[in-house]
Amino acid sequence: MVSQMKALVLSGGAGTRLRPITHTSAKQLVPVANKPVLFYGLESIADAGITDVGMIVGDTAEEIENAVGDGSKFGLQVTYIPQEKPLGLAHAVLIARDWLGDDDFVMYLGDNFIVGGITGLVDEFRRHRPDAQILLTRVADPRAFGVAELDDSGQVIGLEEKPDNPKSDLALVGVYLFTPAIHKAVRAIKPSWRGELEITHAIQHLIDYGADVRSTVIHGYWKDTGNVVDMLEVNRSVLEGMERRIDGEVDDRSETIGRVVIEPGARIVNSRIVGPAVIGSGTVVSDSYVGPFTSIAENCRISDSELEFSIVLRDSSIDGVGRIESSLIGRHVEVTPAPSVPSAHRLVLGDHSKVQIHS
Repeated sequence: MVSQMKALVLSGGAGTRLRPITHTSAKQLVPVANKPVLFYGLESIADAGITDVGMIVGDTAEEIENAVGDGSKFGLQVTYIPQEKPLGLAHAVLIARDWLGDDDFVMYLGDNFIVGGITGLVDEFRRHRPDAQILLTRVADPRAFGVAELDDSGQVIGLEEKPDNPKSDLALVGVYLFTPAIHKAVRAIKPSWRGELEITHAIQHLIDYGADVRSTVIHGYWKDTGNVVDMLEVNRSVLEGMERRIDGEVDDRSETIGRVVIEPGARIVNSRIVGPAVIGSGTVVSDSYVGPFTSIAENCRISDSELEFSIVLRDSSIDGVGRIESSLIGRHVEVTPAPSVPSAHRLVLGDHSKVQIHS
């Protein structure tokens, strides 16, 4: 018999690395390929056969709840668990104790993105049922992550949170699987120098007391979408897997090349769209070029402009600004040319000066 398993999804946090976008929006709801990052995680949880989800929410709780609802559109049953301040991942486990009960659970960071989902990981955990199982991936600069140290047999022997001198290049991915053994560990640890209850400290506590802590090193695609560069990379990755679909209107003077998705209600007028790219419903692209790895959300207006390797959120307009690339543009944004200003040189020159001016 398969044991009951829940999912604890962390959707709080301030999203400081994605400001100014996250001044007015939850970081987990910033879309890639016109779908919020959080939704990919919820779909992965449902695909793994988990239906009971506890959602940790903070200052952006209302926005998260409006987007996710009761979870039924994902095949899930969602319970919201408020966290007054983002006091660490282990703190999220601590405040979810009553809801989690004595069930095993997967903890999933809502702004993380894993190509291929977590079904294999969950199945492996259910087969062997260690006290904890962590997901690792090799990174170029592990100082920004929780880092794992493994022995020669691959057993986890140590964890550090954002170390100055990492003992390996294996970073913890934002997916963790636990039995109820983790509850004693999170109660035993103290806040770190950051003032947070670190999940790495709780897992280290398990290791120190002889618990069975296992790891899986993934070689596929993973991103923590906490900054603009990673958001654009995830967008690129998702768009590469899309199939061509033209449901909107494309006039005779326009051209669509490759994996292009034109959503219903979108209009392409005298423009060239080169995929992979997605144009949201109600958006009008006129007299413009939209290049690869670009997602334009619903109800936008793109005219007399070029756009490539970028994300444009809903209800924004770009008009007559030449070329834009590697950009993340928020909701209700207007991008227009600056007014032309007469050019002049104002000089104060001393005696015997020699000046060359390019007009």
